[in-house]
Amino acid sequence: MKNKPIEGIAGVSRRNFMKTSAAGAAAILAGKNVIFAASAKRKLKIALIGCGGRGNGALDNCMEAAKNIDGLELELVATADWFKQKAESTGKRYQLDASKCFAGAQAYKKLLDTDVEVVLIATPPNFRHVHFDAAIKAGKNVFMEKPVAVDPPGARSIIATGELAKQKGLAIVAGTQRRHEASYLRTKYAIDRGAIGQILGGCVWWCGGALWYKTQDPNESDADYLVRNWVSFSEMSGDHIVEQHVHNLDVANWFIGHPPDNALGFGSRARRKTGDQFDFFSIDFDYGDGVHIHSMCRQVNGTDGGVREFFRGTEGQTMGGGGLKGKDIKAPEFPDRNPYVQEHVDLLNSILKNEPLNEAHNVATSTLTAIMGRISAYTGKLIRWKDLIENTSSPWYNLTLKPTAMDFEAGEVEAPPDDVFPIPGTDRRRRG
Repeated sequence: MKNKPIEGIAGVSRRNFMKTSAAGAAAILAGKNVIFAASAKRKLKIALIGCGGRGNGALDNCMEAAKNIDGLELELVATADWFKQKAESTGKRYQLDASKCFAGAQAYKKLLDTDVEVVLIATPPNFRHVHFDAAIKAGKNVFMEKPVAVDPPGARSIIATGELAKQKGLAIVAGTQRRHEASYLRTKYAIDRGAIGQILGGCVWWCGGALWYKTQDPNESDADYLVRNWVSFSEMSGDHIVEQHVHNLDVANWFIGHPPDNALGFGSRARRKTGDQFDFFSIDFDYGDGVHIHSMCRQVNGTDGGVREFFRGTEGQTMGGGGLKGKDIKAPEFPDRNPYVQEHVDLLNSILKNEPLNEAHNVATSTLTAIMGRISAYTGKLIRWKDLIENTSSPWYNLTLKPTAMDFEAGEVEAPPDDVFPIPGTDRRRRG
């Protein structure tokens, strides 16, 4: 049995897709882990769109990464957030003048109009494909958090913009940090060299407690409420199978070498306090050739958890980040630092060396994999990959969750009711 090549993504065959998506990881997998030493002191101007917890974390990680690159200095030149206080609070930490801290639906446009060279995007996921597209068209290198979309059109937009970035010679790194983590890189290196034979199947998990939630304040606009409470609404986050479990699904796609052919699963909601997301998902992802990955994710307090991946092959087995039982394959040395920092080291080095990484295809595909699983659980239907990326007559191809990023810019935002989840492909909403 042979792991299948990829078939059409936005007109790209599976085989050609793997050539393009593998290019960005080639330098890492080839063991090119030597920190680039600039021939002269170099300054890069960076900016942050989305000044929440993860945004500030990404900014700190990027600043830490620069300390590991000889001759590089980073300067924060702008921040942007829906809320002015957040943009200014982040700017203040780095002695940035308040005039460079932008707020509101148009804040990202003002930020991109500065002389920034590297943009970090950590807004709620429904905004990311719009902000990414604007950043690339403005000629900026990008780090963007995962996931990168909440629906199929958004994911396809990321793929198209990623191709534009290649033409412009711009670097893109995504927040799927396992692809920059030494233990995962060693496992991937061994799998590619037959350490466990051909992958037959496996399981991926992200099971833990509930995240934070917000209730709507009196006189608070629906737009403000949705942005503050974005992790509770599918329209904002994609649901937790997309927002969180995408990490594990990304590992499955990466190790197997292509996305699934289809997904069939279920889930439900019983414990959540706000929003319209599920509490758990259980999905069978069919990768073809008899290869199945069971995906399980849950956000319920007081339950046993686990965040991991497992794969069984014809000649062995492995966890995602180690524990390999099979052929002894000696891997090269990979950078063994914090992967949240290493992903920025890899981004900055690729810019300085003029060898831009481009992870847009990878993260868009993994995001779309999670979206496929969510649609199946919401509808009870078997959802096919080709219905999301090439079959324009499919009811799922143009499925768009609303309010969209452009609805926020137009001021046309109405918060979905709590405890009522969307039924994709219809105008109905059903109480959970």
